[in-house]
Amino acid sequence: MSDEPLLRVRGLEKRFGELRALDGFDLDVAEGRLTALIGPNGAGKTTAFACIAGAQRPSAGSVRFKGREVAGLPYHRIARLGVARTYQVVQTFDAMSVVEAVTVGALLRRPKLSEARAWADEILGFVGLHAKRTMLGRSLTIADKKRLELARALSTEPRLILLDEVMAGLTPTECADAVKLLRSILARGVTILMVEHVMEVLMPLADRVVVLAAGKPIFAGSPQAAAADPLVIEAYLGRP
Repeated sequence: MSDEPLLRVRGLEKRFGELRALDGFDLDVAEGRLTALIGPNGAGKTTAFACIAGAQRPSAGSVRFKGREVAGLPYHRIARLGVARTYQVVQTFDAMSVVEAVTVGALLRRPKLSEARAWADEILGFVGLHAKRTMLGRSLTIADKKRLELARALSTEPRLILLDEVMAGLTPTECADAVKLLRSILARGVTILMVEHVMEVLMPLADRVVVLAAGKPIFAGSPQAAAADPLVIEAYLGRP
């Protein structure tokens, strides 16, 4: 592995009028690892994802992926470079079957439909949805909709996947299953940057934690150090 992070963000800003959703955000994501991005509601985590993935154009700053500047590139070009994401609010193609929805993602790298469909089937087997491949997306449970989102992201064959609260709304058993799936994704060589509020699930998985508050990073280090850091505790709980 190179010494340079797979993803390096420096001085990222995103302004909406007078509001600074991101204000000098820095982030390093090492290849092959799971990095957690946490912070209180409204801290700017989802905005950071949108700027990294190309859904929003940053107001200022640098986003380098595999050593290449990608800040401001459109979503589809960043996806082709190897970045995929899921959404906090699950985005399913309700009128499509599960396999059709995943095939759409597979077409990014496999333009021949038969090859894209075969790859979609393989990914559905990996995430545990192959038996439901002909069901409509809208008929799935929340847990299966989240698996479908993961499958769609994985079907683009990413080097880096941005996961936005994949545990939200899941039962403890479903969370445990999701953890196993995340470990399997890492074992495939896919790097993960993950926003999550289920801390007891996130902490054992993460190699590194970055804490965002009011659009600025206030901590970067191990999960154990984050849990004991006074600034992190204040960001979540307020001053004593």
